Amino acid sequence: MRIWLDGALRDADDAKVSVLDHGLTVGDGVFETLKAQDGKLFALTRHLDRLTRSARGLGLPDPDLDEVRRACAAVLEANPVPLGRLRITYTGGLSPLGSDRGDTGPTLVVAVGETSRRPDTTAVITVPWVRNERSALTGLKTTSYAENVVALAEAGRAGASEALFANTVGRLCEGTGSNVFVVLDGELHTPPVASGCLAGITRALAVEWTGAKETDLPFDALERAEEIFLTSTLRDVQAVHRVDGRTLAPVPGPVTAKAMRVFDERAASDIDP
Repeated sequence: MRIWLDGALRDADDAKVSVLDHGLTVGDGVFETLKAQDGKLFALTRHLDRLTRSARGLGLPDPDLDEVRRACAAVLEANPVPLGRLRITYTGGLSPLGSDRGDTGPTLVVAVGETSRRPDTTAVITVPWVRNERSALTGLKTTSYAENVVALAEAGRAGASEALFANTVGRLCEGTGSNVFVVLDGELHTPPVASGCLAGITRALAVEWTGAKETDLPFDALERAEEIFLTSTLRDVQAVHRVDGRTLAPVPGPVTAKAMRVFDERAASDIDP
């Protein structure tokens, strides 16, 4: 594997970041995950825009997007895969121990790994932990993912692929790495960004392409929903067949099936919508 690190491609064994990098010591970094298909990246412009917004939210310098684009192209050329997960990581760089950031400048890493197409349906669980919609990190895609690791492990123990969170006031929010859509009385809804969820790229496209309503929903909407689906970069639109102990049928339901079809068609017609 060849990885882009701070201006050049390097062999994986030589792509080393300091143990004092602020991204490692305190999670001071942002990232983007993109779907790579036959050497092309889906929705690259939207992902780079969010990378910049996240960096600004942490007080990091704006990433050099021309370099990021070069890095992505170089990594894809050096590591051809039919379907891949490309990861852009941008951190506070070499810094003193503690929360203060150093002055050596950010670290940029771009890597890609092969992946497989997700199943059409999945199971999810709800977890008792909450998203803080008033956090300083709300809306930023940061490398501080420890609570997602804990929740996703809980999902795995329950035979599910995702865990869903409420926010601090008991409203439906998001998954560890996905946004959630529900069908109530035949209408498609998803929590608004004000709930504390990440403004997912796939979420935004699904809202635009399906006409889903952004609605402040109670967490127990999951118990009443006729259909549920998840969106994310590698899931695209994925139907949910089980929430905790409740089975949904048929799966995918008609609204979800239409959303899956529309998303596939629109995404296939425009690689950078």
